[in-house]
This record gives sequence, structure tokens and C-alpha cells, in this order.
Amino acid sequence: MKLLDALVEQRIAAAAARGDLDVLPGAVAPQELDDDLFVPEEVRVANRILKNAGFVPPAVEQLRALRDLEDELATVGDKAARCRLRARMLALDMALESLRGGPMVVPHEYRRRIAERLSERAAGEPAHPGLSAGAA
Repeated sequence: MKLLDALVEQRIAAAAARGDLDVLPGAVAPQELDDDLFVPEEVRVANRILKNAGFVPPAVEQLRALRDLEDELATVGDKAARCRLRARMLALDMALESLRGGPMVVPHEYRRRIAERLSERAAGEPAHPGLSAGAA
């Protein structure tokens, strides 16, 4: 691979010396690049392709949804509704962790059951049939 890299660099340098690169779009004005500093290198190209095609990367979509849930949580006063929102936020946060390759990868069904139990507790229902609320 290093041989290929060297060949590419050599050809780019030769084209620049001949002036072949001066006629390319953006050669005069600096390119406006998005800040990809916090995006892992291995997904930058994929994110750029998605963006150019008009799509949003899944992590960005989930971050927006998480922010919307946080805004909604700030306006809700009902305890049960707040608990349901927190459960949804937890599920989104865990999904984001798995996208980042975080330490905790939890199956969808397990996350759904956790959110369900949290919602039941907020509503005052038993966490599990046959168990009292204090035993769960």
C-alpha cells in the first residue's frame, strides 16, 4: 500500500508542477470544510457521502431526537409522562453508545422491556406480574 501511496503523491506533485490542478473548482478560493474533528476517521467518508446525498447519519438523527426529548422533558410536569420520556431517552442514549462502539451493547428487546418497566413503575403498576412494587 505504501508503494501505491507514493505513486499517487508523485503524480499529484507532477500535476501541480504542470499547473493541471489550477483549473479545478475551488483552486482559487479556499474550500469550506465542515468540522469533522470529533467524527472518527473510519466514518468520515461515509458521513460525507450521506450528507452529499441529502441524508443525515443515524447518530446525528438520534442526537436530534434526544435533544427534542430533553426539551419536552423540561416542559412536562406529570410524573408518569416524565418517567416515560426518561425511558425513551435512556433507550436513545444506549443506541447512540452502540453506534459509537461503546462498552454497552444491549439488544433492542431488552431495552424495550426496561423502558416498559420504568413506565409501569411511573404509572404505579407492579413492575412484574406477581411481584410487589417494592420487590422489583
